[in-house]
Amino acid sequence: MRYLRVGSAGSERPVAESDGRYYDLSPVTADITGAFLAAGGVRSTAGLPETDIAGVRLGPPIARPGVVLCVGQNYAAHAAESGATPPESPIMFYKAPGTIVGPHDDVLIPRRATRVDWEVELGVVIGRTARYLESPADAAGHIAGYVVSNDLSEREFQLEQSGGQWSKGKSCETFNPLGPYLVTPDELADPGDLRLRSRVNGEPRQDSTTADMIFDVAYLIWHLSQYTVLEPGDLINTGTPEGVALSGRFPYLTAGDVVEVEIDGLGGQRNTVRDAT
Repeated sequence: MRYLRVGSAGSERPVAESDGRYYDLSPVTADITGAFLAAGGVRSTAGLPETDIAGVRLGPPIARPGVVLCVGQNYAAHAAESGATPPESPIMFYKAPGTIVGPHDDVLIPRRATRVDWEVELGVVIGRTARYLESPADAAGHIAGYVVSNDLSEREFQLEQSGGQWSKGKSCETFNPLGPYLVTPDELADPGDLRLRSRVNGEPRQDSTTADMIFDVAYLIWHLSQYTVLEPGDLINTGTPEGVALSGRFPYLTAGDVVEVEIDGLGGQRNTVRDAT
């Protein structure tokens, strides 16, 4: 199953996509919430009314999560281009849930910002409470689905004005385009072998695969559950591969740029960059 939310910001309605047809989920749920996912979502679209989403804005495919939990430097090549040694244990940080916007919404450059960067990532949405899991093998039963996530960053805020934490550079408004779909695990053959790509103004930036992760999805969920309780609807951003502006090989984003990110099997995003007013 693929879940979407369509409509104007703050007034999205839930939709399911199956075999290229779209179904209104409003008869069974008001939104794609943690409670809906914890209850198993929908098993079948039988009896649901079809709906036309042509020309309608796509919102983020999940309602605002309780937390956005991120993993840093989870690809060795990206750690190297950042000037860091690959971590021996996952680096965990938080991003404000209010950063989440739709897959084609504008991205806003914060006031005083000069180093806004893109980061295509595999996002994982929790479907069942994960607390002190016994092993990574237990993680699969706690996943509601997978999603394309762009963990945008302002590098000066993150690294030079941070006060020792990264969240200043991660939590600016619009800094987490999400979607277009939340894809349930049965629809995805292997989350450990997905191609991730990003482009700026049509020019290639990142091109890698989740097979290059230092810590895979199952390990991350198990590991994080030892330190915090993961709740249904929470989003985990699992890290980005090499090819970001922080490497020094590409310019940072400026107003008018168009950023595209995509992951095989999960769809793609296209965001225009604007100056915040």
